[in-house]
Amino acid sequence: MSRGGRHTYAAISVLAAGALVLTGCSEGGSKGGGNDKEQKENAERQQAAIKFGDEAASKGPAAEVPGAKPGGTISVLARDSYAHLDPGQIYVQDEMAVSQLLHRGLTGYKATSNDGSKHEVVGDLATDSGTTTDGGKTWKYTLKDGIKFEDGSAITSADVRHTFERQFAAFVNQGPPYIQQWLADTPGADYRKLLPDGPFKGKHLPDSIIETPDDKTVVFKFKQPHADLPYALAMTGYAIVSEKGDTKEKYDKKPVVTGPYKIQEFKSGKSMVLVKNENWDPATDPLRHQYVDKFNITFNQQYEDSTKALLADSGTDQTGVSFSNQVDAGNLSKVLNDPKMKSRTVSGFQPYVGQMNINLAHPEMKDIKVRQAIAYALPVTPFVRAYGGTDAMEVAGGIISPTVTGYDPDFDPWGKKKKPAGDPAKAKALLEEAGKTGLKLTFGYINTPEGQQYSTAMAAGLEKAGFDVQRQEIPAETFYDQVSKLDNNYDIFHTAWGADWPSASTVIPPLYDGRAIAEGAQNYSQVNDSKVNSEIDRINKITDPAKASAEWGKLNEYLVKDVVNVVPTAYYKQTQIAGTKVGGLVYDDIIAGVDPRRLYVK
Repeated sequence: MSRGGRHTYAAISVLAAGALVLTGCSEGGSKGGGNDKEQKENAERQQAAIKFGDEAASKGPAAEVPGAKPGGTISVLARDSYAHLDPGQIYVQDEMAVSQLLHRGLTGYKATSNDGSKHEVVGDLATDSGTTTDGGKTWKYTLKDGIKFEDGSAITSADVRHTFERQFAAFVNQGPPYIQQWLADTPGADYRKLLPDGPFKGKHLPDSIIETPDDKTVVFKFKQPHADLPYALAMTGYAIVSEKGDTKEKYDKKPVVTGPYKIQEFKSGKSMVLVKNENWDPATDPLRHQYVDKFNITFNQQYEDSTKALLADSGTDQTGVSFSNQVDAGNLSKVLNDPKMKSRTVSGFQPYVGQMNINLAHPEMKDIKVRQAIAYALPVTPFVRAYGGTDAMEVAGGIISPTVTGYDPDFDPWGKKKKPAGDPAKAKALLEEAGKTGLKLTFGYINTPEGQQYSTAMAAGLEKAGFDVQRQEIPAETFYDQVSKLDNNYDIFHTAWGADWPSASTVIPPLYDGRAIAEGAQNYSQVNDSKVNSEIDRINKITDPAKASAEWGKLNEYLVKDVVNVVPTAYYKQTQIAGTKVGGLVYDDIIAGVDPRRLYVK
């Protein structure tokens, strides 16, 4: 998944006013008050497999949050407006966070501890996490009684079939591709050939692929075993869409929701108001609560702005929080070292890995020496420092996060951990060998104060090596829509990606399978390497998780060291704060931030 506004979602906290652009510092950023041992344990904990729950574990209502009470309004401070609200189009972190309140799928992650650290996959709209009798080729789901859309209409198997058939339509191009590829039994973007227009011209998937024998039963039938289906179904991208209420492209701004809250008002780029959905039945929902009467979401709140407001803790900010904004760099150390802030501060390692994409669709970027020069020259020090130093990020060597099995802390082919400021001398020599000194690089950056800061510093580092860097701004709200266009103007641009569950099978295939190059898809660098493609197919067939993990690790090394289509920058951490009157505040490992489902007003 991408990091929204960050897809993982690349954004940087702004440095204090007047601060110098720094491209040095062997530590990669300032040291702060974080607990390194605790952070390492947090990351390793997230590598663990999450079990699948049975029918008993899937029953509602959700366990009560200690001390919770109903009523009140929570103010939510958000940097970026939501580009997508259609679940099939959602694959970025900030949109996924608010979706916890709006959308429900067949399965979901239930927190089994009050600190957000333990989970199991259970039935959400379904009675359990799924049953299979043939090793994962066939999966059966039964819908719960009493489940409804916000308009009061019953959710039936016809809606489930419609949800998955519409994923094949061309306009649904921003969400996850896993289940479509599994149903079509093909990698990459060729899955669309199975049902090119989705269900919108009267055609449907045959019962040999997805069967709905009655209103309550859905059966998925794959040619290959897919033991991870319950994980995939828990993603927002596969939440259920109303067949009757589907307005196609218009659904993206006004979806018919199934969760405890519905959209009363949405002014794109300005604000959103969520109110209680009276047709949500807590007896059917093991994951969510409906304590708060209303969520008032205000956009265009930069990290520094939201941090200062919540620290001031006055007026509506006493009941304020952010689902995605983190504490800005200038205040991070202060927050982490102030004992008075501990009760309203949450932190954790996120699954995201930042990476500078090199656009291989552009002729000049096909030269391996040019890509190697970018890799050596690119400074990551200002990137890490801008977030708040090592309390906020860790310099990355590869594309597998510390939260995912297969992570190797010693892998660092471009020397970023030793020289986070880059190595312009090596880069310059490579450019000279290639005869490309003075090569123009168009650097697409997210148009926020943070994006302006990091792109300026990174461009300066690249220019030291002999590149002519032209920065080009991209609006924050549509950043991922723009960089996922096949014919975009950017030679390099920064994104961040997090595993969809603790396996590199949810990192390498969606980002680097050449057969997945398509309009709106996540192969941002447009890499198409025959060895990578064949290795993805081979490793995906390995059923032993430990063996598969080792092989994904090797492919990670080949991509970063030999293909050089991306340059890893940093592994993400997150620190968030809330007002003194916000209760139920925890950092949830799966959401990778504040869990909005359990919040209440004290």
